Amino acid sequence: MEVAERTSVDLPSHVPVDFQVFVNGVPQARGVDYEVVGRSLVFPRPIAQEGRLGFWRWLSMWLGIAGTYRRHETVDVVYESGGTRGVVTGLEPKPYEEL
Repeated sequence: MEVAERTSVDLPSHVPVDFQVFVNGVPQARGVDYEVVGRSLVFPRPIAQEGRLGFWRWLSMWLGIAGTYRRHETVDVVYESGGTRGVVTGLEPKPYEEL
């Protein structure tokens, strides 16, 4: 039996309980695209991050030989607090480790 890789994203402490989640600007539905576990969002799939680029990749980009075409997804949260709308962008995904 293969277990699907899940991803978690920690919510900042100032984000209230009512919020919207976006991955690459696409709205996500709670219970379908993610679950809330404590102060973390848990996605049933991996959220891809490009990671660091090595010397040769940077050099090839600088010389115009190649670009970077790796998958890179961003997780953003939109919320309202005190009548003001706030956005937290670029939240860092990590593998979900169930206790």
